[in-house]
Parts: sequence; C-alpha cells; structure tokens
Amino acid sequence: MKTVAKVSGIAYVLIFLTGFYANFAILSNLVEIDNPSKTLSNISNSLNSFRNGLLSFLLMFVFDIVLIVTLFKLTKEVNRKLSFLASGFRMLHAIFFSIALLKLYDVFTITNGTNLSVKQPNIVLDLLSSFDKFWTIGLLFFGVHLLILGYLATKAHYIPRYIGFLLIQAALGYFIDGFAKLSYDGYYDYQPYFEAGVILTGVIGELSFTIWLLVTGFFRTKLKLE
Repeated sequence: MKTVAKVSGIAYVLIFLTGFYANFAILSNLVEIDNPSKTLSNISNSLNSFRNGLLSFLLMFVFDIVLIVTLFKLTKEVNRKLSFLASGFRMLHAIFFSIALLKLYDVFTITNGTNLSVKQPNIVLDLLSSFDKFWTIGLLFFGVHLLILGYLATKAHYIPRYIGFLLIQAALGYFIDGFAKLSYDGYYDYQPYFEAGVILTGVIGELSFTIWLLVTGFFRTKLKLE
C-alpha cells in the first residue's frame, strides 16, 4: 500500500504540472473567446507551443488513468462498492476528457495547414468551445468522484479525516463552476471569480491529499489498513 500511495502521489503531482502548463501557460495565452481571427492567428503562429500543450494534456490523461487504478486500491478496504463507484465516475471524466482532446487535435490539424480559409477562424473557435464543453462535463463527473472519495477518506482511519472534508469542498467548487459554465449566460463576465473558486478549493483539497500520499509513500514505515 505504500507503493500505491507513492504512485498516486507522483501521478497527482504530474497531473498538476501538465494540467497547469497546458491550460494556463498555453491555452489561456492563445485563445481569445470573443476574437476568432485573433485566436486562429495566435495558434498558427505558436504551433509548437500549442502542440506541447496538447501533449501535456495527453500526459495528464494518462496519469489520470493511473489514479483510477491506484485510488481504488487505496480505498477499497473502506467500502469496495463506493470505491468502485468513485473509480467509475473518474473513468467517465477521463472519457469526456479524451473526447475533448480530439477536438483540440482537430484545432491543431486545421491551424497546421497552409491554406487557411476565411471560415476557419469560426471553425477553430467552435472546436475550442466543444473542447471546453466536453471537459466541463467531464469535470462534473470528476466532482462526483471527489465527493465519494472525500467521503471514503473521512471513513478511512488511515487517512486524516480533514483531507476527506477538503476533497468534498473541492468537489463543490467543481460543481459550482461547471454548472455555471454550462447554464449561466453571464458566466464569462465573472469567469475569473468562478475559476478562482475552483482553483482555491481544488488546490487546497487535492494538494493536501497529494502531500499526504507522498509523505505516506516515501516517509512512513508502513500503511496499516486494519
């Protein structure tokens, strides 16, 4: 179980690094949601950066699959059915994220062409919007995963109870932002506030869990489940 905790902690760290790099260092600097032509120009002039962002997202997806397996092993002793359910919702998140990545790959293939038509700026923006929509739906499933995982953590004597409550808080952050993005017309007027809420609750909850996993995996002599 120490190995499981260690692998989970490393996977979480790599998800943080690849996700923040791809989303905030790459996409946020290239995409202007209200300016399709500028967005197309930005991506076309920074194809290497965009490709690196796409590859980082792909690595993030791989590490997420790893966590589906390891977190199930870590929590199955608490409640096997709920642990399996939590893994299932994380898998649904991964499925929707993979669909989103296909949209991002389509953007890369279009902007990588030499003959860019007049209509393509809108096509690119539509694909980017689809990427964001599918990922958002996936994050709602991820929020359910965190909710169940947080509950399991509060019931596991070998995981600090406060981590479970922080994971539940992180789930609520994903729910608020995801439902607002999908249903609230004025979302983008307040986007920085919604995103700040997700980042704040998500980082506190998941980072606390990650630190516990790494400390348990690398420094504790053993992880007793009974």
